[in-house]
Amino acid sequence: MKQALLLLTFLVTQCVMAQSTQKPVRVAISGLTHAHVHEILNRLKRPGLELVGIYETDRNRAQQLAKQYGFDMALVSPSLDAMLDKAKPEAVLDFGAIVDHRKTVEAAAPRGIHIMVEKPLATTYPDAQAMAALARKHKVQLLTNYETTWYGSNHRAYTVAHTDKAIGDIRKIVVHDGHEGPKEIGCNPEFLAWLTDPVGNGAGALFDFGCYGANLSTWLMQGQKPISVEAVTQQIKPDIYPKVDDEATIILTYPKAQAIVQASWNWPFSRKDMEVYGQTGYVHTIDGTRMRARYKGDKAERAMEAPQTEAPATDPFTYLAKLLRGETKPDALTSLENNLIVVQILDAARQSAKTGKAVILK
Repeated sequence: MKQALLLLTFLVTQCVMAQSTQKPVRVAISGLTHAHVHEILNRLKRPGLELVGIYETDRNRAQQLAKQYGFDMALVSPSLDAMLDKAKPEAVLDFGAIVDHRKTVEAAAPRGIHIMVEKPLATTYPDAQAMAALARKHKVQLLTNYETTWYGSNHRAYTVAHTDKAIGDIRKIVVHDGHEGPKEIGCNPEFLAWLTDPVGNGAGALFDFGCYGANLSTWLMQGQKPISVEAVTQQIKPDIYPKVDDEATIILTYPKAQAIVQASWNWPFSRKDMEVYGQTGYVHTIDGTRMRARYKGDKAERAMEAPQTEAPATDPFTYLAKLLRGETKPDALTSLENNLIVVQILDAARQSAKTGKAVILK
């Protein structure tokens, strides 16, 4: 017993020593308008990452966040190129308008700097292709962050479907994402300015929340592209969102399956859940950990729990640090391959909603 305790103490000590000697990843931030920027600024209080530079043209926004989180305004620059040259980060995290993701990649990739953007990857498929070409040419990571990537329940659902093969071949996927509306939940005005603009965001709820379903469906279908994409969008609240849709449904048709993506700024409550139906059973995620399922032979549903540890990391920034240090393998949900398909789906969905016709993917 004493020997076991000594061994455990030794292993813990070695682990702590290894963590303390591992250099933090030098990161820079491009843009401070996205509400998700609070996640990285909160994360910087823990070890593993070092903030070395910030690009932001709105000085008032930068000063507001500097006061809130205590970072030095000397880190802030109104020029992305100048900031990257001075700070020399290993990775840049984009928290600006989606349409500006391409500019970030164009500046960072040739400098050998890895990039993580908030979902979706881009507002158009040509932009996504150009960004991918740059990342591949310069051999840098180009990752897309989704909150749902870090849900243990989603990874358990994938295991149920593909590793355990407990529900048979997938036949239908239904994904629900959204909330009451960005203005209704109190998003900051700088965020709303581009989130509700068809150029800055690509669309409204169609892109803001449709990307989650496209990402998860592509993953569950193991990288397979749908044959066709069909979408319907609505402006239920044109007085609040006059320029973009606030309600969207996307239908993805595969050779032997179908995915339905329901994206909305009109849900009565925030939600990020999905249903995966196979030939012989189904699995539903309720939130990040809770699930329910029914398999062949079951007389009723079974409740399930999936700990967060089933996800590749606790959060995107821990994952980024581990990936760049070679401590974890690449994750499919954040991958460039998956997210090129996501943007192709979203681009086609926008076209379908405009024309009223299904779009056949090449």
